[in-house]
Amino acid sequence: MKFWQKLLFIKLSILTTSVLAMQPLPLTENKTPYKTEVLWSDITIPWGMVQLPNGKILATERSGKLWLLTEKKPSIEVTGLPKIDVNGQGGLLDIALHPAFAKNQLIYFTYASENKTGSNTALMRAKLDIKNNQLVEQKRLYLGEGDSTRGNHYGSRIAVTDEFIYFSIGDRGQRDKNPQNLSLDGGKIYRLNLDGSIPTTNPFYQQTKAKKAIYSYGHRNPQGLITLTDRNQVWSHEHGPRGGDEVNLIEAGKNYGWPIIGYGTNYSGTDYTEITAKKGMEQPKLYWDPSIAPSGMAYITSNKYPQWQGKVLLGSMKFGHLVLLEIDNENVVKQTKLLTDIGRVRNVIQGNDGYIYLGIDGKGILRLMP
Repeated sequence: MKFWQKLLFIKLSILTTSVLAMQPLPLTENKTPYKTEVLWSDITIPWGMVQLPNGKILATERSGKLWLLTEKKPSIEVTGLPKIDVNGQGGLLDIALHPAFAKNQLIYFTYASENKTGSNTALMRAKLDIKNNQLVEQKRLYLGEGDSTRGNHYGSRIAVTDEFIYFSIGDRGQRDKNPQNLSLDGGKIYRLNLDGSIPTTNPFYQQTKAKKAIYSYGHRNPQGLITLTDRNQVWSHEHGPRGGDEVNLIEAGKNYGWPIIGYGTNYSGTDYTEITAKKGMEQPKLYWDPSIAPSGMAYITSNKYPQWQGKVLLGSMKFGHLVLLEIDNENVVKQTKLLTDIGRVRNVIQGNDGYIYLGIDGKGILRLMP
């Protein structure tokens, strides 16, 4: 074989491999009927949920209310929230517990913070005064700078480990400005210590002009974020353009490409980029075409659902079903559709009691029965 033929063969092989890598993973359907029971139907958009050690659930309503929920009892509103900008996709967003909550009663939550020039995503820590159903000792740990008057792409999910808080801020509708610029907030996933300080081991901590809290960048609007502590991994999914929702393995300092590379098109049907791959930018582990509008994400470890242990569950707002992801090392190898036509799945969590809880827009909070 002549040299030019060998070179052409190598180029064709690389191209073929790239094309194969870009194919969406087939979505198989599990038609097993699963039962759900509605526990609280009076929450319109249940954005964030977390279960306390005593079995009660704290749930955020995007309209700016925080609820303490007990089975077979009326919902109790928790007071003491900061001023929240309820604006389009903005409002009261995700919520998580401090790993030592049983001792210190500390929680974390994200929200749209109203400022003079617009709003942005903020992360706050507060103590839950269970006796009086109120938040006290509030401390804002992070506020995204560079406000926008646009009411979209706030992010924002939270994942907490024994050491760190990870949280996301969407590009705030400014895709050509924020995601690729390390000196600006937006289009990023951040990492803080539990007290709100910035870890000196963060990938851009030593860069003079970079936001030191940034852990990864080049994101559009991440609304799923989990840690697989047994694998020491962080996973996220994010809303892409039309035909470009993604699942990503999040690694320190990595660039996930938005809006330089990606799949799909603008919602108008026009192209926002001509390339799907570029050196120095990460490929998604999975993308959906058509887009499913993913929201919420949970790592299933409960023995109540033995067939799902070690897998990841997330919701589709667009198609009203659940998606079960099987992960092998660093790759998504299978995705399965569950519970079709359940409604706009806003959030999915596994409670301390081992049950899976679903937040469904317009329906409230449901429990998925094993």
